[in-house]
Amino acid sequence: MPAPRWTAALALLLSLQGAQQDPISARSKGRPSAPVTVYEMADFQCPACRQFALTTFPVIDRDYIQTGKVRWVFVNFPLTEIHKNALAAAQVAMCAARQNRFWPVHDILYQKQSAWADLDLAWPALIALADSAGVGHDSLVSCLNTRATVDAIARDARGSMRSGANATPTFYIEGGLASSAIPPAAFSRILDSVYRAKTGALPAPPPARP
Repeated sequence: MPAPRWTAALALLLSLQGAQQDPISARSKGRPSAPVTVYEMADFQCPACRQFALTTFPVIDRDYIQTGKVRWVFVNFPLTEIHKNALAAAQVAMCAARQNRFWPVHDILYQKQSAWADLDLAWPALIALADSAGVGHDSLVSCLNTRATVDAIARDARGSMRSGANATPTFYIEGGLASSAIPPAAFSRILDSVYRAKTGALPAPPPARP
């Protein structure tokens, strides 16, 4: 019997760990031994991805990643048919990852999405944003000129499609998929449920009434 599609996709995503030029640690947050791993399949030009990055993700980072419960891995899924600058933005972020600056660039690309998303020539704006996030300019430009990260981005996109993702953002969470810009409270409930299933932890007690 063929393996479930998410099993094949996860194996492909995990293969990134062996890529010498694109270590998965450069675009992950949280301790590698965290009991729950979330793969976020996202597009830097996607408005829903921006909403998630600016509203939900800071809460998840604070409550689950920084506390050691969750490891978070960003997976590129640029929807190039509808987002003309998504691939360019992914290349800038992945080149920044080679300088261990993926997350500052991730943040500023979403914060300033409206400044570059609709440009006919987005490269100058994207490079300027990366410069402002502390990325070394010459190394960044060299990486972009040689298209050094295009294969890794394509590998990410293939894994995303094999997992069943057809929109962004989509989240692979320990064998299941969730999608859309899920609000903080709803995403927290998902992570709490998965965390309890993985660790046997008891649910938090309800707050005491005054």
